[in-house]
Amino acid sequence: MRQGGFDMGALVLPRPYLLFLGDATERGFAKTALGLADWAPDLCIGEYGLPGCTVSAGLPHLTPAEAKEKGARALVIGVANVGGVIPDHWMDALVEALDAGFDLVSGMHAKLESFPRLAQAATQAGRQLIDVRTPPPAIPIATGRKRSGKRLLTVGTDCALGKKYTALAIANGFRARGIDADFRASGQTGIMIAGAGVPMDSVVSDFLAGAAEILSPDAPQDHWDVIEGQGSLFHPAYATVSLGLLHGSQPDIFIVCHEVGRTEILGVNGYSLPSIPQVIEQTVAMGRLTSPKIRCAGISLNTASLDAAAAAAEIDRLAAELGYPVADPIRRGPAFDRLLDACLA
Repeated sequence: MRQGGFDMGALVLPRPYLLFLGDATERGFAKTALGLADWAPDLCIGEYGLPGCTVSAGLPHLTPAEAKEKGARALVIGVANVGGVIPDHWMDALVEALDAGFDLVSGMHAKLESFPRLAQAATQAGRQLIDVRTPPPAIPIATGRKRSGKRLLTVGTDCALGKKYTALAIANGFRARGIDADFRASGQTGIMIAGAGVPMDSVVSDFLAGAAEILSPDAPQDHWDVIEGQGSLFHPAYATVSLGLLHGSQPDIFIVCHEVGRTEILGVNGYSLPSIPQVIEQTVAMGRLTSPKIRCAGISLNTASLDAAAAAAEIDRLAAELGYPVADPIRRGPAFDRLLDACLA
């Protein structure tokens, strides 16, 4: 895949997948498995969790041997924990998968080859260790030059609450209306779904904005790049990635993503979630550096914890309070149509 003269390469992974959930107990930390199950279900044979795992992607629970018999070719580490680490107590299960004939695919910061036991087992079994969270080489410094085409960026009150889902749904919604649009992946799960992208949180900070520029290059004036956001400008650990992506992507519009009921920053004690108006104000203030006319087009609300009636009531309440269109892009419906209208206004 060539974008703006920069060869990002097409990501070719062995498919279909068995999704490894480790011993996850928090759905937010299993977002890779959940994202693949929701957006690429035809590529997912089943899921495999360790004792103590309480999260499910809604797929059949299979051992590596059982999944192999059903045609799975790769075990995907479906966990995205704090720091992207691979703990020692996962090793037996990962080696079991290699011995069963699987390639291993990981989106973690920790590289599979850095674990001698995995490297040895892969060599003996003749299998691949594939790290998705590897940036392309020779990323340039950002230029700040305004590029042709139109851009939408999803931003959030926190990490792991729906920025990827929102971008995928909006890109699909644009295309359903006959609009030329691409989903641009900036994280490991999105890259696995789209087949290309840049793992922004693995890029050296000086090159973050430059990476965002090559992720969304010059395009025809009527083309939309819908860019997957990362982290939050209010996250004490991940704000740097969020800001670099904001400056480099130069969005014309942005959508604020929020999860109903979340009050604290995920994985960081003592930090309260910002309000949606705070996120809008900060995003506009910081985004104007490279996109002077940046505007908020609406709110994407993750209402997974609510039933349909309660979700509809909360969407209506928040829209009336904030004065922006609000929708849950997974529930779709008229509210989502109004959000798309506002994006294209």
